[in-house]
Amino acid sequence: MKLLLTSAGSYPRIGNTPELQKLRRTITALDRQQATAGDRQAAEEDLTRAALKAQADAGLDLLTDGQIRWYDPISHLAGKLNGVEIHGLLRFFDTNSYFRQPVVKDALSRKNGLVLSDYEFASAHSPKPVKPVLTGPYTLARHSIAEHGPYRQLGALTHAYAEVLAGEIEALAAAGAEVIQIDEPAILKYQADFPLLQRTLVMLNKHKGKAKLALYLYFGDALPLYERLQTLPVDILGLDFTYNPHLVDGVVAMGAEKPLGLGLVDGRNTRLEKPDEVARQVDRILLRVKYGLCYLNPSSGLEYLPRDRAQAKLKLLSQVRTLVKGGQ
Repeated sequence: MKLLLTSAGSYPRIGNTPELQKLRRTITALDRQQATAGDRQAAEEDLTRAALKAQADAGLDLLTDGQIRWYDPISHLAGKLNGVEIHGLLRFFDTNSYFRQPVVKDALSRKNGLVLSDYEFASAHSPKPVKPVLTGPYTLARHSIAEHGPYRQLGALTHAYAEVLAGEIEALAAAGAEVIQIDEPAILKYQADFPLLQRTLVMLNKHKGKAKLALYLYFGDALPLYERLQTLPVDILGLDFTYNPHLVDGVVAMGAEKPLGLGLVDGRNTRLEKPDEVARQVDRILLRVKYGLCYLNPSSGLEYLPRDRAQAKLKLLSQVRTLVKGGQ
């Protein structure tokens, strides 16, 4: 049995010290033409290094860049594509955060890399392996408006986004990424679209090279789809356990055919879980995972928490691992 610690994606960009408010101040100054794009890049790089250090200091085995450069999970990727305009703000699921909605006006294509340069920077400044994160094509399509005729159907737009992301996945794998995380939270809200998600992942899986694909789902109840999720062509399945207290029982009853990402620590709630209670849940699940490997991570990215609470959540993961039987 083995338990690895990882992040689920984002990390807070703002803290209480002047250093941790640098990016916000720089963006404000840039809007007033009192700073340059280079100043913003320097601030983003400083905060990325800080996010990597916080994860490493907490004992995580697999880090992310904290998504410091992301305005939101939708427009950060879609806005870098040819054929897309970015319009107004909408609420992102049931959170208190918002995304800028993409409007697809023409055929989609990549201008340059989407997160490749971010991954390369993080890898060069990290003491541990780094996991790049991509919002999945289905979730991107669900949050976009399609005005380009051939993309008016959801399946066609999802396929177009998948073709673009396939190239990015291939580039990330070639750059050395061992695990590439694909976030598809929208499928938990629109579960009837599961066949579309499955077809999309078949396409992406062909471009992963030697990397492992990790599918992460959050902001919804995964239990109704759990058995079908096991059939998807991904190597790791990350689940948010905070929406249904019976999901642990469901996983234990049905077992797991592939390593799981255990989102047992709430990434959106400042309350700290009790390490011994989380460890008992992990112990139950580990016994039912076919290959005896799981990843312990927050249920979602940590951008929804104050920075001190985000750090405490990461440290909690290490506390849990010390209590898990055979989790080392």
